[in-house]
Amino acid sequence: MMFNKILIANRGEIALRIINTCRKMGIETVAVYSESEIRSIYVQKADSSAFIGKDRPKESFLNGEKLISIALKHGCQAVHPGYGFLSENANFSKMVEDAGLTFIGPSHGVISTLGDKMASKALAKRIGVPVVPGNDQPLNTTEEILAMAKEIGFPVLLKPAAGGGGRGMRIVTSEDELVSNLMASRDETRKGFADDRIFVERYIAKPRHIEFQIIADNYGNTIHLGERECSIQRRYQKVIEETPSPAMDSALRAKIGAYACAIAKEANYRSAGTCEFIMDQDKNFYFLEMNTRLQVEHPITEFVTSLDLVELQLRIASGEALALKQEDIEFKGSAIEARICAEDPYKGFLPTTGLISRYAMPKGSNVRVDSGIDAGSMVTIHFDSLLAKVAVWGESRANAIQTMIKALNGYHIEGLTTNVDFANAIMNHPAFANAELSTDFISDHFIDGFPKDPPDLKKLHYITIASVLVYHTRQQLIKDSLKPMTPVTGGRLSHHKKHNYVVKIDNNTFEISLYPTKTNRQWSIQINNESYEVTTPEFEYYRRRLKLDINGVSQMFRLSYKENHTRVSFCGLIMKCEIYSPKEWDVAKYMLHDRKEVQENSLKCPMPGLITAICVKEGDHVNKRQELVRMESMKMETGVASPCNAQIDKILIEPGEAVDTSQILITFKL
Repeated sequence: MMFNKILIANRGEIALRIINTCRKMGIETVAVYSESEIRSIYVQKADSSAFIGKDRPKESFLNGEKLISIALKHGCQAVHPGYGFLSENANFSKMVEDAGLTFIGPSHGVISTLGDKMASKALAKRIGVPVVPGNDQPLNTTEEILAMAKEIGFPVLLKPAAGGGGRGMRIVTSEDELVSNLMASRDETRKGFADDRIFVERYIAKPRHIEFQIIADNYGNTIHLGERECSIQRRYQKVIEETPSPAMDSALRAKIGAYACAIAKEANYRSAGTCEFIMDQDKNFYFLEMNTRLQVEHPITEFVTSLDLVELQLRIASGEALALKQEDIEFKGSAIEARICAEDPYKGFLPTTGLISRYAMPKGSNVRVDSGIDAGSMVTIHFDSLLAKVAVWGESRANAIQTMIKALNGYHIEGLTTNVDFANAIMNHPAFANAELSTDFISDHFIDGFPKDPPDLKKLHYITIASVLVYHTRQQLIKDSLKPMTPVTGGRLSHHKKHNYVVKIDNNTFEISLYPTKTNRQWSIQINNESYEVTTPEFEYYRRRLKLDINGVSQMFRLSYKENHTRVSFCGLIMKCEIYSPKEWDVAKYMLHDRKEVQENSLKCPMPGLITAICVKEGDHVNKRQELVRMESMKMETGVASPCNAQIDKILIEPGEAVDTSQILITFKL
């Protein structure tokens, strides 16, 4: 019998995703919310909701007893854990089962086996699946871990036995780095998953990360739904995923897919799950781990298979047999997903927080946005930085890339820094277009979040066009409004003549001429020696998103303005444009000088969070980039390094203290 009502033991976009499928299937949903989540979209969309506790996850979404109590009180028959939080916690799964409820996922015994990286690795070895060399038993002491690292050979990878999402993982290149990295790895995984066991394996340079989606029922039927390539990562967490993998052919897909199904069958798996592999440059592949839950990136699999993975989970958990066989699965086209996170790619991907003041999702055919936010949503330090996911489909990979670029050009989030433009920069990178992928993609092609290669001149021309058209129209509106008996008519021009401007973008200077032709919406534009025909919308005085037709192709820009300065985001580029008339430029070009950075005598907090450790004391001499403080934000622990060579003067914080962005943590004697 299908469930009548389920509890969703999660929040944000995944809670809303589950609610949407349940509504389609006629299943009532109960949402849980913490203090800051009361007005969240998923709470509003659920059939009913219940307060779970304060924002700290231990007091809310990680409190299994409260979750089960709410489920029973509301007459639920099952619990869907989503991903993250308690989704791969065997104890919680057993608590659900012991309470007479159904856990929508594998049994607690299977989670214990496959959710533990060491146990799943041992299982894979037992049935002949290739694994990365390393230990498959817990190593409890630093001496044991060091001995294993020496046996494998540096560099090695420290990996937590529990959890996922890359949390706690560290690359260690030498014996000298082992102890500090081990301590950081244990601290992070203990706080995130209440388990500090670590294992060591060989670090494989520049691998591709390939995962296979499997689905299995209670009757031994197991199939795979193809692979996803997740090689584009930062801090071992995925940024871009796609299916099919451009590195895969049908024979290799069948071989690795069969291994993934064999692992699931050996463990008596049920529900949706994912087997993760890495592939080296010679296409040798190794099993990494199995995620015993729905994956963040499941929408792209749904795009190419036309299946609803949440629906399959619900049907299997209710006792239905899988109605599909492997030969029934058809893969159509190509799909890509970009994770949109509250983080600053230009400051080491540090988490960001704040109130979302403006919000507009991209639209269009073959574009899907799974979002848990809207204007007015508050992003806090207590939860994961994932805000939304943009997934697109195309008949080909190239078509999907172009659809994603257009979607990200039109995604507007104000109030905090996100990685929207960084994700778009990846989409626009030639190496991504050529499918030259590895887990080192970002470090190979970006510095501090910006592409290493200079920006494409054509895109700079487009940015120049967008910035000058809006600036010119605003200026013209002001002039028209000052003329007697002349109404303001939304950008209509009083006469047709050529208008000249100079635009400075970084070290580039562009001379641009605008000439309105035929109507006030059609322009002939020349930049240096390049000509463009442009059609505009009916202009408003202040426009944050602008759609232009340039030489017959539609382009979307995001803009903000202050006097003659315009900030434009387009195709992953974020450019500050300074706009001058020719006369103004003759004066301004002699006044523009690069400002030198003034060294400050303090360490400022890079993000909101909680201080977990202070690594120095007053009077210590420290070196530039030496770690001085450790802090926790959005379920992740981060070190804060010294900006200079100096002596510690005053330490103004203590462990356990909540701190905010730009707060002074330490002062120096320079």
